[in-house]
Amino acid sequence: MTDRYDALGTRPYELGLHEVGDDTWAWLQPDGGWGWSNAGLVVDGDESLLVDTLYDVPLTATMLDAMRAAVPAARDIATLVNTHNNGDHCNGNELLVGAEIIASAAAAEGMAAESPEMMAAWLAAAPRMGEVGEFVQRCFGRFDFAGVTRTLPTSTFSGRRELSVGDTTIELVEVGPAHTPGDVLVHVPDRRTVFTGDILFIEGHPIVWVGPISNWLAACDLMESWDVETVVPGHGPVTDLRGVRAVRDYLEWVRDEATRRHGDGMDALAAATDISRRELGTSRFASWGDAERIVINVDTIFRELDGGAATPAPELFARMAALAD
Repeated sequence: MTDRYDALGTRPYELGLHEVGDDTWAWLQPDGGWGWSNAGLVVDGDESLLVDTLYDVPLTATMLDAMRAAVPAARDIATLVNTHNNGDHCNGNELLVGAEIIASAAAAEGMAAESPEMMAAWLAAAPRMGEVGEFVQRCFGRFDFAGVTRTLPTSTFSGRRELSVGDTTIELVEVGPAHTPGDVLVHVPDRRTVFTGDILFIEGHPIVWVGPISNWLAACDLMESWDVETVVPGHGPVTDLRGVRAVRDYLEWVRDEATRRHGDGMDALAAATDISRRELGTSRFASWGDAERIVINVDTIFRELDGGAATPAPELFARMAALAD
C-alpha cells in the first residue's frame, strides 16, 4: 500500500469529506469506478463554491448534508462549477437552488443532450439484454436516475473565466474537447490546488470519449506548469503532479500501442483486445481498474487516424462487456 501511494503521490482514499488544504475540501467516493465520482468545495469567509455534483440526487444530498454540517459557509453555496457534461458530475445540480451554475458552453450543450431518463430506461431493460445488460447493471445499477431532474447551467463561458470566492481567485480553464467536448479545470492558484474533473482518473483507466488525445496531453502539460501540490481528480484518490504524469504516460502508451496496430491493419476491436491480452498485464497500468475502457480509448484513436464517425455507445458497451468477462 505504501509503495502504491508513493508511486502516484496519493493520499488515503476513504468515502466522505476530506480537508485537502486550508478551507479546501474534496468529497471522495471509492472505488472511483463507473459513476463513483469526486467533488470539491472551496471556502473563503462566508462564501463558498462547489465543484461538481454527483450521479444522483440521494448521493448529492448526502454530500451536501455532510458539507453543511462540517463547514458553515457550505450552508449557502452561491456558485457551482460543473467540470463537464457527464451525469456523474452534474445529475445532482437541482439541489443547488438559487446558485449560479457555471460550465463551458460546450459542456452545457452536452448536458442538454444528456438524458437521465434514457439511463433509467436502459437499466430497466438491462435484465433482458444478456451479457451487455449484466455489464450495464454492474456499472450503473446502484444509481437512481429516475429521480433526476436535469438542471442546466445558468452561465457559460469558452476558453477561460476567473471567479472570486471571498478574496480567493478561482481560474476556470477549458481544456476540452478531450474526455468530453467541454472539459474544464478548476485551478485555485493561491492554494496550489486543482480540481481536474475527468481529465484525471487515478488508479483507473481514463475514458477518451471524444478526444483528441493531443488535447488531453496538453491539459496534463498545463497542470504540470502550475505550482500545484494538491490534485483532486474526477475519480480516484487525491494525488499530486505524480498522478498527472501517470495519466499522461497512460495516454501516450495507449496511443502508441493503438497506432502501431492500426498500421498493421487491425480494426479497433481487434487492436483493443490484443493490447489488453498481450501488453496490459505486463505494463505499469496492470493494476488500474476498469480495464475494459481500453475499448473506448482505442476506438477513439482509430477514429482520429481514419477520420471516421464515432461508434455508438451501445456498441462500445457490448465490446466492453465481452472484454470484461
